[in-house]
Amino acid sequence: MEEFISEILIFKTNIRTEADRQLVGALLDSHACIRKWNVDLQDVDCVLRIVSPTLTVEETIALITRHGYQCTELI
Repeated sequence: MEEFISEILIFKTNIRTEADRQLVGALLDSHACIRKWNVDLQDVDCVLRIVSPTLTVEETIALITRHGYQCTELI
């Protein structure tokens, strides 16, 4: 399946550990509109990438911050 740039959301987070990644992953996996996601725990910005045709930046930030993590869009 081909992703379009407009469907890829990229964020700086404080998701630093594997336990954090698994917790956030459970939240992201529960959303049917998310096709794919990953967190780069090796990156200094702990980059979260989400592929979704409908999820917005604002919705993503609200979801992540509501669960105690920091999340800002990387442009």
